[in-house]
Amino acid sequence: MPQVYKNYINGQWVDAQSGQTFEDINPANTEEVLGLFPRSTEKDVASAVEAARASFDSWRKVPAPKRAEIMFRAAEKLVQRKEELAQLMTREMGKVLKEARGDVQEAIDMTYYIAGEGRRMFGETTPSELPNKFAMSIRMPVGVVAAITPWNFPLAIPSWKLVPALVCGNTVVFKPAEDTPLMATRFVEILIEAGLPKGVLNLVHGFGEEAGAALVTHPGVDLVSFTGSSEVGREVALKCAESYKRVSLEMGGKNAIIVMDDANLDLAVEGAIWGAFGTTGQRCTAASRLIVHKKVLQEFTDRFVAQVKKLKLGNGLDPNTDVGPVINEQQLKRIHRYTQIAREEGIQILTGGEIYKEGECAKGYFYLPTVFAEVKPQSRIAQEEIFGPCPAIIPAESLEEAIDIVNNSKYGLSSAIYTQDINKAFVAIRDIYTGITYVNSSTIGAEVHLPFGGTKQTGNGHREGGHVLDVFTEWKTVYIDYSGKLQKAQIDV
Repeated sequence: MPQVYKNYINGQWVDAQSGQTFEDINPANTEEVLGLFPRSTEKDVASAVEAARASFDSWRKVPAPKRAEIMFRAAEKLVQRKEELAQLMTREMGKVLKEARGDVQEAIDMTYYIAGEGRRMFGETTPSELPNKFAMSIRMPVGVVAAITPWNFPLAIPSWKLVPALVCGNTVVFKPAEDTPLMATRFVEILIEAGLPKGVLNLVHGFGEEAGAALVTHPGVDLVSFTGSSEVGREVALKCAESYKRVSLEMGGKNAIIVMDDANLDLAVEGAIWGAFGTTGQRCTAASRLIVHKKVLQEFTDRFVAQVKKLKLGNGLDPNTDVGPVINEQQLKRIHRYTQIAREEGIQILTGGEIYKEGECAKGYFYLPTVFAEVKPQSRIAQEEIFGPCPAIIPAESLEEAIDIVNNSKYGLSSAIYTQDINKAFVAIRDIYTGITYVNSSTIGAEVHLPFGGTKQTGNGHREGGHVLDVFTEWKTVYIDYSGKLQKAQIDV
């Protein structure tokens, strides 16, 4: 019998009020059930929001450095449990073990970094235009934060949201993806062990259309921080607008690598493999478009496909595995549907293009690493986010055409260019309209102390990582007049 897990509300581990549960399944072996989790409804969400609201006033008054000390202790615990968490992550969502270790390390890095911000939540002091008057700005917490996170980075992305929200003095209701509830539970356990008071952090498991939707629309929530698809993000934004909630959205991507005719092709192929097939292509920053100069198109394609054919598909716990399963059956069917669309559009499939059910992969959700070639920039597989191991190779005549192809997307998260010409690199940096650009590196590999986020339908202007305090705080401007008389700004000049 699988272990039964619970929600965490107001300092207590509790069942869903409905008594319903759902299974947490290993995508590499669907016969392994990792646990049963509460299928929460709006009643559970209401209890969690009530607890967070009741705890907010006392938590915001705890000095920020003291709040940050709790996060530092949590980071120490993450370090101690890194391998255990990585192994569990691979079992729960499928990414290969070395990537799971990287996911945990990112959470460690983020938690340490934000712990330091507890002493650096700086405002500004500035001269007043009037005599005997002092002017400054300070940060305030927003209130109750709803943190809604995806399954592809089940520890890193929650750390991007929970840790800064808490250090800034907010209280949190955390709704993780239903595909990775166990990693969320482990993270909450660590934060509790580190010393969080009851009610400050609440965990509600369940499905997006039930628990997630109820959380977004609850009047007691002040800010929604959401990472997921652009389609769902749009609905979140509309619902938040109705009640004037603040909202931070991190959504889809259709990221591109430009390979110029002067590129180091060995390096470019290596970067394209990593960008396209890391996490089985299930990253918002995955390199799903490879825009290659026609002078090196054939050579790059041949080298790339030869390397793709060598990738080993299998369970991520096997150290020889290069590409793990996709997350669930729905996503497996979605990926294959896009392969069928490519065939209907007459696009070449140089390798892969099939669901794989052989040998050790027979019991999981595996898709063969796939390469689409000679793809037109306007084709559906070049425009729509597939979220799978299937990059599209798109030819280009020049740097200018390549940049136009990159920008011809409704998304704008990550981009990369491989070139040995510094002038071309700086033109790309200037003209590519994405939130992140790499030179001679892949589209994945963001560092926690720099802003993370994108343009257009990738986000709504906010940044996580290095600029995340601006999401989880409000600015207050303070004027102190010690003149002893009424002074009128812009009038008494």
